[in-house]
Amino acid sequence: QVQLQESGPGLVKPSQTLSLTCTVSGGSITANYYYWDWIRQPPGKGLEWMGAIAYSGRTNYSPSLKSRTVISRDTSKNQITLQLSSVTPEDTAVYYCARAVFSGTRDYIPLYENDYWGQGTQVTVSS
Repeated sequence: QVQLQESGPGLVKPSQTLSLTCTVSGGSITANYYYWDWIRQPPGKGLEWMGAIAYSGRTNYSPSLKSRTVISRDTSKNQITLQLSSVTPEDTAVYYCARAVFSGTRDYIPLYENDYWGQGTQVTVSS
C-alpha cells in the first residue's frame, strides 16, 4: 500500500545543492512510529545511509554527511526532501527514500528495518 517516489534533477553541477523530493502515498509521514530515510548507492558501491526524519519531525544524519545534509518535510504534501550542498562528482549515485521501522536492539544498538523503498533516482554530479 505504501509507495514512495523520488523526484528531482538528474544532473547537478559541482558546488551546487542537490535537492530531491520523496512523495509518499498510502501512508502518512507523521504516523507513529515510522522513520523516513534517504539512502544512496554510488556506482559499484554499497548502500550508504544518509539520514532520516522521524514521524515527530526530528532528524538524524550520517556523521560523514551531516555538515552538508538537510532533511525536511512538508506534512501537507506528505513529502520528504533532501538537500545535499557543495556536491562533487563523488556524490554521483542512485538516491533512494525508504521507510524504516524499529526492529530491536543488538549489543545495545537500536536497529531499524526498511520495509518500503522508492525505485531510486539517478543523480549525476558533473560540469
